[in-house]
Amino acid sequence: MLILIAGPHRSGTGSDPQAMAANLARLEAAAWPVFAAGHLPVIGEWVALPVLRSAGAGPTDPLADQVLYPTAERLLAHCDAVLRLPGDSTGADQDVATARRRGLPVYHDLAQIPPRTPQETT
Repeated sequence: MLILIAGPHRSGTGSDPQAMAANLARLEAAAWPVFAAGHLPVIGEWVALPVLRSAGAGPTDPLADQVLYPTAERLLAHCDAVLRLPGDSTGADQDVATARRRGLPVYHDLAQIPPRTPQETT
C-alpha cells in the first residue's frame, strides 16, 4: 500500500522553523515502520515543500495554503491508506476526512497497519 502519513507540521508551532522541523521529524519517524511492514510511506511535505521552494516561498508564506493542502489532496488520489499521527492538525484532519470519503482505511497506530502478505509481492 501507498500510505500517507498525516499529522502536525505547522500546527502549534507559531511558525517557528525549528518546531516545524521537529514535527516533520516525528512524521518521518513513522516512515521506516511503514516501509518495514512492506508498504510505501509518503508525507505530503516531502512533495509540497520543494514545490514551495521552487516558487520562492516557504511553509509560512501565504502561498503555503495553496500548496500544502492541495498536495495532500492530490497524493490521496493515489494512496491506499492514511496513518494519522497524534496532535492537532487541520491539514491532517482534512486528510482523514478525504480518506474516509474515498473509503480508504485510516490507521491511528502503526500496529494497526497490516503487514504486506507474500502474495502481494508477486
